[in-house]
Amino acid sequence: MMIIPFEKKYRFIAVLLLSVLSGCASVNIDEVLKKTNDESSQFTKGQVVLAKTVQERQVLNQRAQDLLSKNLTQSEAVQLALINSPAVQALIAQNWSEAASAAQAGRMSNPYFVFERMVASPEVEFSRWFVFGLLDLITLPQRKDVADKRIEQAQIRLTSEIIDQVTLVRQSWVRAVAAKETLKYAEQVFSSAEVAAELAKRMEAVGNFNKITRARQQAFYADSATQLANTKQVAVVRQEELVRALGLSQSQASELKLPNRLPALPKTPLGTEWVAEKAGVERLDIRLAQATLEAAAKAQGLNLITSFTDIELAINRGTRFNSSTGESVPRQGYQIAIRLPIFDWGNMSRDAMNAQTLAAFNRLEAVTRNASSNLRQTYSAYRTSYDVSQHYRNEVVPVRKAIAEESQLRYNGMIIGVFELLADARDQVSTVIGAIDAQQQFWLADAALQSSLIGRPTSLQVLSNGASAVMASPAGH
Repeated sequence: MMIIPFEKKYRFIAVLLLSVLSGCASVNIDEVLKKTNDESSQFTKGQVVLAKTVQERQVLNQRAQDLLSKNLTQSEAVQLALINSPAVQALIAQNWSEAASAAQAGRMSNPYFVFERMVASPEVEFSRWFVFGLLDLITLPQRKDVADKRIEQAQIRLTSEIIDQVTLVRQSWVRAVAAKETLKYAEQVFSSAEVAAELAKRMEAVGNFNKITRARQQAFYADSATQLANTKQVAVVRQEELVRALGLSQSQASELKLPNRLPALPKTPLGTEWVAEKAGVERLDIRLAQATLEAAAKAQGLNLITSFTDIELAINRGTRFNSSTGESVPRQGYQIAIRLPIFDWGNMSRDAMNAQTLAAFNRLEAVTRNASSNLRQTYSAYRTSYDVSQHYRNEVVPVRKAIAEESQLRYNGMIIGVFELLADARDQVSTVIGAIDAQQQFWLADAALQSSLIGRPTSLQVLSNGASAVMASPAGH
């Protein structure tokens, strides 16, 4: 092997290291956020930002105050969470850390310098060593490829987590508004039951009611009081869930104002054709699984080399002085150190990498197979909840309203008594509460469908808010 003069060696190594460093993996968080916003802005209708300074935090706080100064719509709630929630800021910062760590793994380790002084009288020898990992240099392109794939993983994961956070905010907003609206009607049921119970007590006192009839009215009043207390608690829980999802401070939470009712149903539901068209767009879950598999495959290929051995190259320049003769003799050369696979052949490490690649392959297959099934299930829930809510709006509520109006006319004509009138009024309110619950389920299913379309299936928990099961009229109605 030809030995290059020492000065030329250093120049050669310097040029080599500069070219290596120029090709190293790197991460720019602003570019990552730009890509995330490009991919998710159609879903979020907002922009993800990271406040890195006090001034940037103050700007975001002012924007949050502007949003809190009025009734918060669902889309505004999403915007508020993106700029105000510490959880969102933590997601971005953590992702930055993961991406930077991935980029660091794709870089070459720093070389080190060794100075040696040896005395063998009358001679003194000085040696200077410049040592770096030769295998690191040889495998740098492969490690950069692995790092790039892991950076891509981190970026897709950030987008996915932002989608999850937005879906959480949307569903929390729906539940909070529905609970607030339901509470208003539960108070009406309680007021009606209270009036009926008091009137029954008086009629029993004058002998117009027997004890069992009066007890039935009293029992319904007691049940409606329990229902009202539960509904109040549900409203508090839903409000606080939204506060946490938005990341509001105590002072901000006191300023939160919500609309009095949920948005009306859209005139027409999303059709299967539209859903099928959107489903053809590349999904985040499949992209993340693909990036994971590609990173595992590239890392496995790299591991086939690094699990066997490691190689270091040391370049030496030294000088030997003879104190008796005054002569100095320059010395130069190189040294190669190779780790010998005697005790450990790296087979366990290779087995681990093989298993990781196999797991990533099967995970991609599972995600791909589950995607269409999850979308069909989510769309079915969306369409069913739309039909049920529409049925309440067009059929059930108008019928109950007509019954209540007819009862009012019959009461005015003294055909029925006040208790029958109150019972029909309570039935009407109970139906309205059921309609609110059905409308809530639709908007929860809508948020889940939008998340599923982009590739972040959401566990849809469309549950009764605890207040829709208002007690029916007492026996005897």
